Amino acid sequence: MNDKKLFDLSGRVALVTGCNKGLGQGMALALADAGARIVALTRTRPDETLALLAGRGTPALHLQTDFGDIAGFDGLVAQAAAHFGRVDILVNNAGTIRRAEALEFSERDWDEVVDLNLKSVFFLSQAVARRLVAQGGGGKIVNIASMLSYQGGVRVPSYTASKSGVLGLTRELANEWAPHGINVNAIAPGYMATDNTEALRADARRNEAILERIPAGRWGRPEDLAGPVVFLASAAADYVHGFTLAVDGGWLAR
Repeated sequence: MNDKKLFDLSGRVALVTGCNKGLGQGMALALADAGARIVALTRTRPDETLALLAGRGTPALHLQTDFGDIAGFDGLVAQAAAHFGRVDILVNNAGTIRRAEALEFSERDWDEVVDLNLKSVFFLSQAVARRLVAQGGGGKIVNIASMLSYQGGVRVPSYTASKSGVLGLTRELANEWAPHGINVNAIAPGYMATDNTEALRADARRNEAILERIPAGRWGRPEDLAGPVVFLASAAADYVHGFTLAVDGGWLAR
């Protein structure tokens, strides 16, 4: 297989959660540019993303979910398979964050973050893996972890717990599903310019402190995840199982 074909996703069907904008949108477009057809799983209609996909001539389908309806995941995957004939790739990107002192952190903020960032990741992965096993031929699952999969952070206890859980879950599912030809890996973005980090970037002191620690000297951008997500979703990563790839401008190396 030549180098070009290693990264070719032509004919593949990729489910991408939380792709209205930001990192999810960037990854959906990158997979589309590599040839994949896109199923957008979002809470609200991702009009901008769908328009960008249409401009590329990429076949796309939007399926709405609130991610709290775990029992509905099998049905969503079945709809995607019925529309495109199969599913091949899942990118678990949808996530949220809440900030408060641990002494004051509420049960509601804990549950909302952990349910979306971790619980839904497992059960949607389960639904997709069941379809992949039934289809035969394997597939790719790419989870989105975080720098806080490795570090503790401050004032984000539920986010840190959930993203640490994503790293561990990625390893566990890789162990179980590798025999089925399903590769489960993750990407841990560094400090990215997204809605989740708007408060940090608006805080001049915190923004300066973060930039001083990033060897690349800048916040990450959605396009920085394009190569990594295509790699992990493609045949180029067929022998990569259970690994979390940091895309962080060198943050963890400091």
